[in-house]
Amino acid sequence: MPAKRPRRRKRIHWGRVVLLLVVVLMACAGGWFWYELQPAGGSREAEIEVKDGESLDAVFGSLQSEGIIRNAKVLGLYTKIAGQPSWYAGTYSFNSDMTTDEILQRLDDPEQARASHVSVTIPEGWWAKEIAARLSEQFPYTAQQFLDAWNDQAYIETLASEYPFLNPASLDNPDLRVKLEGYLFPDTYQFSPDSSIDQITRTFLTQFQKVWEENRTGFEASGKSVEEIVTLASIVQFESGSKEDMAKIAGVFENRLNQGMMLQSSVTVCYALYDQFSDPTACETQYDIESPYNTYLIQGLPPGPILNPGREAIEAVLHPEESGYLFFVADIHNVKSNPGQVYYAKTFEEHEQLMRELGLVIE
Repeated sequence: MPAKRPRRRKRIHWGRVVLLLVVVLMACAGGWFWYELQPAGGSREAEIEVKDGESLDAVFGSLQSEGIIRNAKVLGLYTKIAGQPSWYAGTYSFNSDMTTDEILQRLDDPEQARASHVSVTIPEGWWAKEIAARLSEQFPYTAQQFLDAWNDQAYIETLASEYPFLNPASLDNPDLRVKLEGYLFPDTYQFSPDSSIDQITRTFLTQFQKVWEENRTGFEASGKSVEEIVTLASIVQFESGSKEDMAKIAGVFENRLNQGMMLQSSVTVCYALYDQFSDPTACETQYDIESPYNTYLIQGLPPGPILNPGREAIEAVLHPEESGYLFFVADIHNVKSNPGQVYYAKTFEEHEQLMRELGLVIE
């Protein structure tokens, strides 16, 4: 009987097994990866704000938090493989039924980015009506709507409950062209595009309040009301060509007030002209215009500010430079060596001489 051959054991090809496992795992991973990139579904709507300098990973994190995408990390990895798109600061609208490509295309389209804020710069020395006109270019309100709010006595009384520097009784004055003139503090502001007139107004007043609180001691020690300080600061702002002149000019006006002299400031004539104001030279020639703002005809301060002064003008009035000067004049025609330089005089005769030297004698 022939001997039996030993049975051959089947060899296990571990390399093939490993390869098969790798393939299966890759297929599973690919399926999971593909699934995580699918629309999250559920028809959810969300607005996502992308801030300046924000990373794309942070944006994806916000999208996941709002339920717009399934997995921020997977989407981040996908963009690294497929090519990272551009993205822009702004506010975007998304819904959870959008595909990955639709989401990335939206982020890559600057026209889809609604501005997340509106930047508005209000320079020192602007009139309220100029500010209203600037705001009407940025917001869906007319300039007149802003001015109406700033002249609304009931609204001002509401504001005064939060802003103690406002005195509703003083502002309830028919001579005032704009009741909140002087308190619309000049600065650069960032507003939400859907800001209301009330929110915009309160932003101005809040900034004014910061300056008022920082100088509270000076306001209280001045012996003047807030309205008087702001009114005089508005004149100083208009008259001054530089920060350096403000305290000295404030000192001149303080001297005139203390001696019972009229202020005789031509810039108050500009505000008296108001809608008829077009050329600054008119302020130098129409001293006889009948107006409570014309300081050539009235004693003391006008009924209210003639513009919205900045911090430096307010602080100059709170801390005027002491001197014996009662007059000043600026070299507006650049007759002498320093353009726009302001010259001061203690007597009217000295002042007249300076006027002649600077070619400012008006016949």
